[in-house]
Amino acid sequence: MSRACSRALEPARNKARLELELLSELELEPFRASSNCCEAHQKLLNSPPGQKVVGLEEQAAFCRNLHSPAPAGPAMGNDIQGHVDPAAGGSHSVGHRRDRSGGGGGRGGGGGWNNRSGGWDRGREREANPFQDDVDTEPAFGVQENTGINFDAYEDIPVETSGKNVPPPVNTFAEIDLGEALNLNIRRCKYVKPTPVQRHAIPISLTGRDLMACAQTGSGKTAAFCFPIISGIMTNSQSGPRPPRMPRMAFPLALILSPTRELYPTRKFAYQTGVRVVVAYGGAPINLQLRELERGVDILVATPGRLVDLLERARVSLQMIKYLALDEADRMLDMGFEPQIRRIVQQMDMPPPGLRQTLLFSATFPKEIQRLAADFLSNYVFLAVGRVGSSTDLIVQRVEYVLETDKRSHLMDLLHAQRSNGVQAKQALTLVFVETKKGADSLENWLCINGFPATSIHGDRTQQEREYALRSFKSGKTPILVATDVAARGLDIPHVAHVVNFDLPNDIDDYVHRIGRTGRAGKSGLATAFFNENNSSLARPLADLMQEANQEVPAWLSRFAARSSYGRNRRGGGSGGRFGGRDFRRDSSNRGGGMDYYGGGNNVNGGYGAPGGYGGGYGPTVTSAWD
Repeated sequence: MSRACSRALEPARNKARLELELLSELELEPFRASSNCCEAHQKLLNSPPGQKVVGLEEQAAFCRNLHSPAPAGPAMGNDIQGHVDPAAGGSHSVGHRRDRSGGGGGRGGGGGWNNRSGGWDRGREREANPFQDDVDTEPAFGVQENTGINFDAYEDIPVETSGKNVPPPVNTFAEIDLGEALNLNIRRCKYVKPTPVQRHAIPISLTGRDLMACAQTGSGKTAAFCFPIISGIMTNSQSGPRPPRMPRMAFPLALILSPTRELYPTRKFAYQTGVRVVVAYGGAPINLQLRELERGVDILVATPGRLVDLLERARVSLQMIKYLALDEADRMLDMGFEPQIRRIVQQMDMPPPGLRQTLLFSATFPKEIQRLAADFLSNYVFLAVGRVGSSTDLIVQRVEYVLETDKRSHLMDLLHAQRSNGVQAKQALTLVFVETKKGADSLENWLCINGFPATSIHGDRTQQEREYALRSFKSGKTPILVATDVAARGLDIPHVAHVVNFDLPNDIDDYVHRIGRTGRAGKSGLATAFFNENNSSLARPLADLMQEANQEVPAWLSRFAARSSYGRNRRGGGSGGRFGGRDFRRDSSNRGGGMDYYGGGNNVNGGYGAPGGYGGGYGPTVTSAWD
């Protein structure tokens, strides 16, 4: 077995390193004021293979010795003792919650934040910088950064909004008052122009309207709901009611529900805005998450199962929620989370529709899911950007007929061809989807034995093992990732060059989300599917999808589609209807009732016209907020 594959199997030393990295974000966050601590910690994480790696308790003790607690002074936030800030000469007592003016409040009250529109001078050095940059060197809006999207090629993407008094879209971030700190983070992310979904969704959300939004995968949906929520909390937090003073209970202002664990960009967007983000998900130690909640929280990002656990433990209250966002809403309902979601939204003291703002974002929204999700919304705007449920034609789709017994050898041929083209490591990340956990482990080992460094993620791997595997994949150490559908949604891996459906899914939506891991941020991507008789029920929706995206449909696939029983697919129907591309209220109201409907882009007919607006060249210098 190759050395790279040995690293992919997560030896104990690498697991210890991962634990320390996780600890640095959680347990050690209050101690980051000193550069000595950060340097020592980084030296430890970057130590050579033969060097001893200390345990968690030793590392925590090491950092605490560098930063002894303040001998006197009131506790900050949730009755947690403050710490001396050496950079401030030891005179400024700062609690774990650093984003409030003064003390008190159930969400914590660390000092140092006098207003949320800017002026973050005191808390600045105490928050870990996720960008690793120099704030003073950031460019202004309009400066063209890096190579990326030729955004002019996206002006013809069809956009459709429906609802009453829909706010007009914006063309630049400079047109939106998001606050100085958030604007700086947007520039740090090198987002120069908003994507189509952001152009429409952000102004709608900033007016306080509920929103149901559909947009193609990789289109920047996360930023589209995070920016308005962070901005709203920055603007309104000081004028809002104070939460009850209850020990060991957190009162978030915003809740983001997601089926995956991959919404960490929320923390990056909130950096030095004074808005504190806590992420809670299953598979990770709950004690660390409880400790984070005790330090205070404005935005809670959670998976439904872990949130129900926290609510049952009486460690989180939803009575102060002003913003509710459901990311990948259709996937959560399809995965069986509907009972937990309804319990969270309707039975756990959350303010009802009308007293909170609700934002639902997803790549697909079938009509049945729309009707169910509408129970959570009030007077909402429906937004459809791009060909809902379809994949962008920036992704080149290939379907090849491969017998089950020939799949491994065929995959090997693809990888050899990819290697012979001279594309290596990080520039040739390949994501291979399989049906079973056993199949993932088996294929990973087989690839390693045959000289292709690989790693895998699936439901039986611990959260730490998954995170290490993803880190190894993103860095190019193991440029092949074998995954089950646990990895199909929400992963932020911007440079995947090739997605291989080794085993095709049973549902066309799952196929859409799988191949959406490539072709992100306006970059081209390749998706290859292995098709045989076992996949005949997918033939017609697959052929239709490829046709919609201007892809070449093999003649043999068209023959399969002609004789397959498409009616067995529960999402059958015409283009757009299959994916819930229209607001179902339009069907029930027959375009009446004072509803407004708008077509977007430069498509004079609006709606979903010819998909020619997706493609286009990759112009030299405009980067966009695609993720």
